[in-house]
Amino acid sequence: MEKIIYKILKKLNSRGEAYIVGGYVRDKVLGIHSSDIDICTNLLPKDVIEILKLDKKTKDSFGCINIKTKKYNIDITTYRKECNYKNHYPKSIEYINDIKKDLQRRDFTCNQLLLDVNENIVDTYNGMEDINNKVIRCIGNTKEKLKEDPIRILRAIRLSVKYLFKIDDEILEFIKNNKKMIYSISWNRKKEELDKILSYENKLYGLELIKKLNLCDIFGIEYDKIYYCKDVLGMYAQIKYSDLYPFTKNEKNLINDIRYILDNKKIDNNTLYTYGLYINSVAGEIFGIEYKDIVKKYKSLPIKTRKDIKISLESIVKLNNNCYNNINEIYTNIENNILSGNIKNKSKDIVKFIRK
Repeated sequence: MEKIIYKILKKLNSRGEAYIVGGYVRDKVLGIHSSDIDICTNLLPKDVIEILKLDKKTKDSFGCINIKTKKYNIDITTYRKECNYKNHYPKSIEYINDIKKDLQRRDFTCNQLLLDVNENIVDTYNGMEDINNKVIRCIGNTKEKLKEDPIRILRAIRLSVKYLFKIDDEILEFIKNNKKMIYSISWNRKKEELDKILSYENKLYGLELIKKLNLCDIFGIEYDKIYYCKDVLGMYAQIKYSDLYPFTKNEKNLINDIRYILDNKKIDNNTLYTYGLYINSVAGEIFGIEYKDIVKKYKSLPIKTRKDIKISLESIVKLNNNCYNNINEIYTNIENNILSGNIKNKSKDIVKFIRK
């Protein structure tokens, strides 16, 4: 255990009890490193601030204190009972002093493992057995757990994709009979989950799982043949998705640029020059072209921007009868002819081309 984590747990345990809980412990069991650490404690936020000598202005969010270090993002949360879920969030919380009751509110058995200060694992709801059997299972009553917060349905799918775990039959049955509940989830949250699914190594399995569960309409996606691509936007470029997805303007532009190359089914000097190395390397991976070959072709371009053209704007204007009309069209013609090899990127050749 890292010294900084050990020190935090040691200090908190000197006045109460504290454990690492959830994803970090699950990943540790699976031999995966995680930089996100959740610590649960019976100490109140004000006591945590005092014991760890944090800035007195430190604010807690629903009983959670956040600490960021170079290596870790740490959340310290007081044991609680969550009441009356609305819009996927509890309307109220009640601090408690019982770790078992705190664990009852969590979603899946694999996410309730505790790690104490001596690195002993505490398993209250058979999480180790489910991890060993590679099963995603709810804590307690499956129907109640998923109705309480339908986002857990998406989370179950995501975890299944990330770890290639089987989803418990009770969860699958619930999804089959209650999938319309997912409509209540905002497009922001759906995109967050789909972004993560499309970032995993098993992303193609993830898309097939969504299709198998008949959730494509709820996710607002359609696709036929799709190819593996490390880049998330490269995956979205192959999917028809709902206009309600909250992509940024930049994301939309990048996706459209990748789609343009995919639709034209080729990477040549013009696409390399116009769209740059990133867009072409993403499209290249989908085409099955190795990155090093894309880079080699990009580096061999005679020009990479207009600044590389061996003639000044003033010279072009002068050759254009001292007129600025059609300057962009002239530049485009010069670019295309240099890239196609019709003219060399030399001042005398370009002047000759413009005069002609």
